[in-house]
Amino acid sequence: MQRYFVKQRATETSFLIDSDDRHHIIKVMRMELGDKIICVDPNGDGAICEIAKITDEQVVADVVQWIDEKSELPIFITIASGLPKGDKLEWIIQKGTELGAHEFIPFSARRSVVKWDEKKSAKKIDRWQKIAKEAAEQSHRGMVPEIIHPMNLKALIEKSKNYHYKLVAFEDESRSGETSIFSATLQKMKHGESLLIVFGPEGGLAEEEVDILRENDFSLCGLGPRILRTETAPLYALAAISYQFELLRR
Repeated sequence: MQRYFVKQRATETSFLIDSDDRHHIIKVMRMELGDKIICVDPNGDGAICEIAKITDEQVVADVVQWIDEKSELPIFITIASGLPKGDKLEWIIQKGTELGAHEFIPFSARRSVVKWDEKKSAKKIDRWQKIAKEAAEQSHRGMVPEIIHPMNLKALIEKSKNYHYKLVAFEDESRSGETSIFSATLQKMKHGESLLIVFGPEGGLAEEEVDILRENDFSLCGLGPRILRTETAPLYALAAISYQFELLRR
């Protein structure tokens, strides 16, 4: 059943769907009156709904049955990625959303080949947010992850004060055989707590960046014996977190 995140309700028992989602329902899915969809409100409450009205601007869907879904990770994971080349960040956002990330923070690292262009920022962030929304719908998430406006390392460190735990995935730790910090951090975490994980761009984080992060209460961790690409490492971490909190603890 097709799933849509809806910004507003028409009433307590009906949803208003407009813009791109209306177009998707009518033009792409070719739905008609009486067809059923799943609507999720901004609070994460989902319901099976029946299309009751179609206009030139909106689709009205009436609630048939509220559903109790538990598809969110019990902890809040933020992925901070050093701006990578090409469409790698889009891949991280799409797959990271499917794997349960709560938030994404792109940041400009010393070795980032891509330089952030503020003139194109609104369009770029809108695209990333759309990718997250579509991935959240496809994977039956209860919320759409937020894409934070790209920032520099100094701003990232300031923002990091809002998290319970802070890690840096650093390839030198993997090369040296470090395997305990990531696992130990997850074992300490309780439901509802937050974790910020920093990943470098292609070429990794510069030594001075690592030193600054360490000085600001970030712990360095390895992610196993293999060196992972910048677009692979966040997905590895999220998969491990899902196993720890959603499979191992059942």
